[in-house]
Amino acid sequence: MTATTTRITPTDRAARRSRLFGYGFAAAGALLFSSKGIAIKLAYAEGVDAETLLALRMILAMPVYVIIGAIALADRRRLRRPPIAGGLILRIVLVGLLGYWVSSYLDFLGLETISAQFERLILFTYPLWVVLFGAAFFGQKVRPRALIAFGVAYGGLALMFNEFAAASPVGIVFGVSVVLCAAVTFAMYQLLAKGLIERIGSGLFTCIAMISAGVAVVIQFALTHPLSAMMVSPRIFAIGCFLAIGATVLPSFFMNAALQRIPASSNATIGMLSPVGTIFLAMIVLGEWLSPIEWLGTVLVIAGIAWFTISDRRQAAKSP
Repeated sequence: MTATTTRITPTDRAARRSRLFGYGFAAAGALLFSSKGIAIKLAYAEGVDAETLLALRMILAMPVYVIIGAIALADRRRLRRPPIAGGLILRIVLVGLLGYWVSSYLDFLGLETISAQFERLILFTYPLWVVLFGAAFFGQKVRPRALIAFGVAYGGLALMFNEFAAASPVGIVFGVSVVLCAAVTFAMYQLLAKGLIERIGSGLFTCIAMISAGVAVVIQFALTHPLSAMMVSPRIFAIGCFLAIGATVLPSFFMNAALQRIPASSNATIGMLSPVGTIFLAMIVLGEWLSPIEWLGTVLVIAGIAWFTISDRRQAAKSP
């Protein structure tokens, strides 16, 4: 008998390298995203409001997207690819508004009244909403494990809600509600964005989506605040710079680049780094220590999402 060996072709190696880069992009994006709530809380402690901070973040971030978008368009012309249809651009704009304006604004509002740790755990449940919306609007199957994971994760959130409400009842219902809406809108964004990313590439998609959201944020600020409100302190400006580059530009490209290279379920699995990072950063930087009940709720949320995403990835690997 002779042993048979599987020959690894250059195509196989390229695909494996692409997946490895995808995992790396997903991990980097998750860790950078985990710092966003911490930076926002530090800015709120300086007296700035959600609309001003979100506008500052987008004003600082948009020039980067404009430059990268212009380079991406030049590359398309150099490669003689067909121009992007107006209908496709409109869809990207609308999806960008949903994911980077509506969802972001709701998230910023919620952080005015709830902790960074609780906010991150609520947002962390968005993969379950992806499954439910996928079943409702895209004909995808809902496996029983999704419903069980939903129950476990939201049972953990309920424990934390009761604990936080007892300690600080003012605004807790509003904060939880708007962050939950942020998770729901971000889940819809994930479903709508993947097909568009595959059509034009993650870099150009991200630029169009973020520039569209940035314009909407600036208009919102101009309608609700005097321009003098943008004259912030040096400390708030520094936090805004970090939010713009470290917690917006880099992770947005990392996340969409990961979506282009690995399945959404794998991306969500690696995203489990995000709430863990937020928890420890909040304890170190903000002094937000969790009680035993809050730790139990945290474990339930992470366990529910972890079990669902890992088992779902295994099921997808077995599918023909």
